[in-house]
Amino acid sequence: MLLPFVKKPVSITFFRTKGPTFRDNQQLKTDRSVKWTNCLIIFLSFAFCNTVYAQASQPGGVKISGSVTDSTGQLLPSVTVMLLKSADSATVKITSTDQGGTYIFEDILPGQYFLSFTTSGHVPHRIQLPLINAPFTADPVRLQKAVALLEGVTVVARKPLIELKPDRTIVNVDAAVTNVGATALEVLEKSPGVSVDRNGTISLKGKQNVLILMDGKPSYLPAADLANYLSGLSASQIELIEIMTNPSSKYDAAGNAGIINIKTKKNKVKGFNGNVNLAYGQGRYYKNNNSLLLNYRNGNYNLYLTYSTNISKSFTDIYAYRWYYKEDNKTVTNRFEQPSYLASPFTGHNLKAGVDYFLGKKTTLGASVTGVHSIRKTVGSNSGEWINQNNQVDSVIHTNSDNKNTWKNLGLNLSARHAFTDSKELSVDLDYLTYDLDNRQFYQNTLTGNNSYTDGLRGDLPSTLRIFSGKADYRQTIGKDLKMETGWKTSHVKTDNQAVYESLLNNDWKPDYDKTNHFLYSETIHALYVNAQQQVSKWSLQGGLRFEHTGYNADQLGNIVRKDSSFSRQYNSLFPTAFASYQADSAHTFSFSAGRRIDRPAFQKLNPFVFLINKYTYQTGNPFYRPQFTWNFEFSHLYKQTLITTLTYSVTNDYFSQIFFSDTNGLITYTEGNLGRMVNIGLSLSSQLAPAPWWSVTLQANLNRKRIEGVVVNSIAASVTQLYMNVSNQFRFKGGWLAELSGFYITRAQNDLQEVLDPTGQLSVGLAKQIWKNKATLKLSIRDIFYTQAMAGWTDFQQAREYFKLTRDSRVATLAFTWRFGKPLKGATRKSGSASDEIKERVGQN
Repeated sequence: MLLPFVKKPVSITFFRTKGPTFRDNQQLKTDRSVKWTNCLIIFLSFAFCNTVYAQASQPGGVKISGSVTDSTGQLLPSVTVMLLKSADSATVKITSTDQGGTYIFEDILPGQYFLSFTTSGHVPHRIQLPLINAPFTADPVRLQKAVALLEGVTVVARKPLIELKPDRTIVNVDAAVTNVGATALEVLEKSPGVSVDRNGTISLKGKQNVLILMDGKPSYLPAADLANYLSGLSASQIELIEIMTNPSSKYDAAGNAGIINIKTKKNKVKGFNGNVNLAYGQGRYYKNNNSLLLNYRNGNYNLYLTYSTNISKSFTDIYAYRWYYKEDNKTVTNRFEQPSYLASPFTGHNLKAGVDYFLGKKTTLGASVTGVHSIRKTVGSNSGEWINQNNQVDSVIHTNSDNKNTWKNLGLNLSARHAFTDSKELSVDLDYLTYDLDNRQFYQNTLTGNNSYTDGLRGDLPSTLRIFSGKADYRQTIGKDLKMETGWKTSHVKTDNQAVYESLLNNDWKPDYDKTNHFLYSETIHALYVNAQQQVSKWSLQGGLRFEHTGYNADQLGNIVRKDSSFSRQYNSLFPTAFASYQADSAHTFSFSAGRRIDRPAFQKLNPFVFLINKYTYQTGNPFYRPQFTWNFEFSHLYKQTLITTLTYSVTNDYFSQIFFSDTNGLITYTEGNLGRMVNIGLSLSSQLAPAPWWSVTLQANLNRKRIEGVVVNSIAASVTQLYMNVSNQFRFKGGWLAELSGFYITRAQNDLQEVLDPTGQLSVGLAKQIWKNKATLKLSIRDIFYTQAMAGWTDFQQAREYFKLTRDSRVATLAFTWRFGKPLKGATRKSGSASDEIKERVGQN
């Protein structure tokens, strides 16, 4: 970065433990070379994998095909079919059945093979093939329902890391060695199309406002608090992650970018069983993630319990440099340079327990309780320099900070499911959630220079959240293939947020009523939906409509310097969805989807008061904040169940964006509001390859062109083209060895009108070994081995500009041990579901 106040061209290089140092441009070229060399590794992985795959495909090979049905003879789509060598069970190729239940393997070398068939809710099945030396069509395979498993039979199915479905992408967390010892947030960061910014906001395919569900339930939390929760949840507790960019009307309409559903583990094995996971990681600081899963199932009962603990320490290294201008936005008046280092020890506990009671084969009752308790302390000490027009330091401010966040969460769920017949089912869910958050802040600032002084600020910011939600869903199959769904949902939220501040004046702490705040908010949402799906020859059609009524009331309580104020609003919205899929032949399937979605303002961002971030940065809410609405359109092509190409187009009106303002005292204030319109055009490629029997590759690439138009004092327009790439290589060797090489890369990005982010990425490696007759696993992984996953960028304010770079403890080596115990699989438990589908996402989204 070139600094205008230095007489000769120099640049800033960032180190992990220090602020910026100045070096010449030749050294900068070397640094850039190293940076781009690291990024190039990921590019080469894409190119090399494609080249090898092309070479591995033998035009002179033969074709193997067949079909799969259920126990009634109905053709089954989306069944995972694996072609394996008879000699050593090495995987040759992987595919899945199309909408007509058929599968095809092409360009197969002559030899002896067998086929493996797996799909949810059915017993895995294998068939031995005769010697293959000519095109071969296997006899139809009939899969039995999972409840037909016999006691004493052990079934082991190996899941791929990424499963590509027409309506969603599924990430199987345990399939990646580099997920060992990781947190849920770290797993999300490297999931296809997902990114996390410096405030903890999660984006999907370049779009913010993603609805995050936990076992079908929203967290009802602001982005920063949600990020803290996910960073305290061990990846060993997660079974899979579902990514849906255009969900049906059955789901809440919130989230213009789509839905990410994180499903936690729940054992299905008869008898007493479970697993233990112990993991220790070391970056700059320690990371200790341990978890326990217990399950007991016998007769009509299924009892389960999961517990995890996270004891770790992390850091955040922030460098900020601000330029302040005169009204012409060209003449620099002064500058402010501030490197900051924050250390954060963390202790977190997560507990989930529940019971399923089976009233015969058609009715299931369930109850569960979840609990979270965590404490995070953040301690920092930094100095900032004010630089005048003569390029001289005229004052220095030193800041000490000590913040403590305590988090308590309790959740209760009651559910009932009844199948009247095989084609009629009713489910009911009731949820009650409580959050108690306490944030204690302390800041002390000492200014040295022409006007020396010392001031201090301490605050107590407790908040409570109470949520009740209920929903009912009914589905019925009419005739042979018309599937109807309808349902109702109601949610009610009450939140109480306080901020009590005291300022240090003349060595005495006095109430600071200008910053003290008390905000009450309540919201109710009622929803009805209907959805229909039918198979017509080669066409699969689906359409739905969702109605939502929203009403809220907010009260800003006054004090001796401020009067009470309140505001409220009610509005109705319709959300149509449409899906169409056409199977041209066994190799090509074309799909189209369209839907309207909403993003409601986060509760806390409606609070019209100022929140302290540091001495020179504040945040304020906006009571006039309106929801934004988005139309999403997608057209996709699925080729041989291995390659999905998707074109996307979306238009967002009343677009949300952060807004930054500055004043003559150097204070930066930011808020959010409805600025204008955003248009997003994208192209994505997703592929699963098997270049060799021991090597499988998953490739993801998303290219987005985004244009944002709005008004911040003056009209502003911004456009950016962003490329996101993700590659995962899985290597399986004899003797139970598994290795992984994975990484992602994101080019220059822009989510707000006034902020642009520089490119970032990382590369990770892992190694695993099955031991104790495959009952235990040892794993070693290193995440971000080149330490490139930093976040840097530029923010433009009114008469000011800031460069920032944020680095965390992302390079971590982890050693983990997993032990699995229990009896064979028998039967399937109920599906996990909940009434709470959106609100957890919206407590504040800071």
